[in-house]
Amino acid sequence: MQALIFDVDGVIAETEEGHRMAFNRAFAEAGLEIEWDRDLYERLLWVTGGKERIAHYLYHCPECPKLLDTDIARLHRRKTEIYNQIVEAGEVPFRPGVLRLWREARERGVRLAIATTTSLPNVEVLLKQAGEEVRGWFETIVAGDMVPRKKPAPDVYLEALKNLGIAPEEALAIEDSQNGLIAAQKAGIPTLITYSYYTRGQRFEGALAVLEHLGEPHQPAQVLSGPVEGAVVVTLELLQDWHGRFVRA
Repeated sequence: MQALIFDVDGVIAETEEGHRMAFNRAFAEAGLEIEWDRDLYERLLWVTGGKERIAHYLYHCPECPKLLDTDIARLHRRKTEIYNQIVEAGEVPFRPGVLRLWREARERGVRLAIATTTSLPNVEVLLKQAGEEVRGWFETIVAGDMVPRKKPAPDVYLEALKNLGIAPEEALAIEDSQNGLIAAQKAGIPTLITYSYYTRGQRFEGALAVLEHLGEPHQPAQVLSGPVEGAVVVTLELLQDWHGRFVRA
């Protein structure tokens, strides 16, 4: 295992609630009588990509205006601006264990990368919360707009592997959703799931393990499925062990 490749939304932080708030504020600013509640947004998350999500919703909403692609793109840009303001205000904290695992990886020479459907500005404003230097910890960041197809297509992962110059079995992906798991699996990468509020009921067949988060010494994570039972703190040593078992199986 030479590299950890992280998804962003739901993995690094519980960002989806921030995204939902930003969508609703952007809709209100644009004079659209649209509000996505948590149940609706959970269903909409099956559509990957913010612009695609808006377009999908409008297409299936008879009473909604039919916006041009350029209007949707403009609306999504404003949503991104609002989301960044929410993150900069400190309203989207990192999930347990994320920063700890990044530091462990750097100390042990395991490389870090990001493969996400979200936009690059969203990634960078989130990383900035942890310090200006954190952006430089990642050898490559592949965002959704950098590839032809978004998850569950494997494009972001294939591009990340290419940029890292490693084989799929030399990486481990950390995801929170079924679409993300499928994308990583199509790229041939063993995948750990740390499910989020919005993905807690999804199916994660073929994952290396499924946990509630990465855990901290004072806050271990419950293992739903995987090589061990009970509560754990996900360390680099543990991931090396699980990864090795998965690849050899």
